[in-house]
Amino acid sequence: MKLLKSFEDFIFEAATWLLFYPLTLWRIARHPQATMDYSDREQADDIEHRYDSALSPPLFLMVTIVIANFIASAAHIPPPDATSSMLKTITSSQQSLILFRSLLFSLVPLIAASSLVRRQGKQLSRQMLRAPFYAQCYLAAVCAAFTAVGDVFLRRSDLNNAIGWSIIAAGVLWFLAVQSLWFARKLGIGRGKAAVIAVWATVRAFAYLLIVLVPLAMI
Repeated sequence: MKLLKSFEDFIFEAATWLLFYPLTLWRIARHPQATMDYSDREQADDIEHRYDSALSPPLFLMVTIVIANFIASAAHIPPPDATSSMLKTITSSQQSLILFRSLLFSLVPLIAASSLVRRQGKQLSRQMLRAPFYAQCYLAAVCAAFTAVGDVFLRRSDLNNAIGWSIIAAGVLWFLAVQSLWFARKLGIGRGKAAVIAVWATVRAFAYLLIVLVPLAMI
């Protein structure tokens, strides 16, 4: 009976994803700042009712990566070339590749969250990082979606590479614009200074990403 109950809960939860994923994506696209504020408010709710009307940000990011992998498979895009035994292990299964990509994209919200906490003069801790990290996961998921679609155009020889780069550039610019407004509101500073903070946080995130990828490519 416990096994059946767990299966029932799983079926219900998975079915609700089909409803709340597009709703969450629509809310982020229309009102990104309001959606991030919603994420902040949900952190104060009890665990059982948290994110009751949307997908939680980390889950939303992971589901977006899963959909991106499906799109790549449907477009007959081969998996990344594995130049080392470690990368071969990671790319040997879709589950490992999805988890790895999710962790890589999570570096962006992590660095942005840590930048906010430090500039607010708060102690860097898991508790302080959780709320801004969750809010930033919403933005990272949308940016990941743009990157995945653009990558399809770049890796298919019969498609226009310029369109691919344009899609990726549009996603990055949207991400930086929304993140700049977020920093400006949270820190009470001008948009110019907030834009510098947003760009610097993103550059640092990509630097950490390279720090992770380069050793993996050599092991």
